Amino acid sequence: MTNKNTLIAFLGVGLMGGPMVRNLLDAGYNLTLWNRTASKCDSFSREATVADSPEAAVREADIVITMLENGDVVDNVMVEQGGIGALKTGAVYVDMSSVQPSLARHHAELAGQRGAGYVDAPVSGGTVGAEQATLSIMAGGSEEDIARVRPVFEALGKCTRIGPVGSGQLAKLANQAIVGITIGAVSEALLLAAEGGADPAAVREALMGGFAGSRILELHGQRMIDRDFAPGAPARIQLKDLRMILDEARAEGLTLPLAQQVHNGYLGLIANGHSEVDHSGLLLELEHQNGVLMGTSIKKPKEG
Repeated sequence: MTNKNTLIAFLGVGLMGGPMVRNLLDAGYNLTLWNRTASKCDSFSREATVADSPEAAVREADIVITMLENGDVVDNVMVEQGGIGALKTGAVYVDMSSVQPSLARHHAELAGQRGAGYVDAPVSGGTVGAEQATLSIMAGGSEEDIARVRPVFEALGKCTRIGPVGSGQLAKLANQAIVGITIGAVSEALLLAAEGGADPAAVREALMGGFAGSRILELHGQRMIDRDFAPGAPARIQLKDLRMILDEARAEGLTLPLAQQVHNGYLGLIANGHSEVDHSGLLLELEHQNGVLMGTSIKKPKEG
């Protein structure tokens, strides 16, 4: 089946979904779009069909992709608004949102009742990865279902099959645990160095060549130094992911102290009005706790 003969329904044309739609259109796919805020589909209206409901978007699609904010939204769109109920026999539903592994398994059961396949395929790489089609795609599902949608994934990034349904979401939780904890570590390290009198930019440059080097230090360390917290991945989304990590840990009988501590930091960040800053903005909460601004001589009055 050629790209032009494969009809994809794409639900969720936001910060991530928009550039993903662009890449699928450029790869020659035939798309039907739906978004809660319909105007976000306007820029694609000459190249794709825009549906007025999830059910209408899904009805004729060979592959259905959701890229929505959280599990509650996915469940509302695909269950309460009839998305899964409209799947045709033989279709494959691919959820690229970050949701609870248990929800992925539940949606797979519902899709199976319609004679459709299911793949949970959350991504890492942020808006830059979405724009450049370099997303890391973590797929859970049968080998057959993943093989059917792999050409679509290749237009968006690199796919790795993790295991059965739900495994993709577990891999994403592992990713977000590492990301969140490492952002916390970079924040603390740069603030420690700066308050001792070192140049945080020079510290970052030196550390990049050593064992502490990482993408978080490279990209988010620079964001912290530049104080550029325009959201690529908003802090409220990182908090949502950390909550899911802790929920899954409790379900597995695990205690994850580092994830818990970072969760508390993001909770404070958002309580102080920074829900929409980039997740690298965790530095702001650390500064708030210490009454300082990194790289300056300014001391902020501590509260309490």
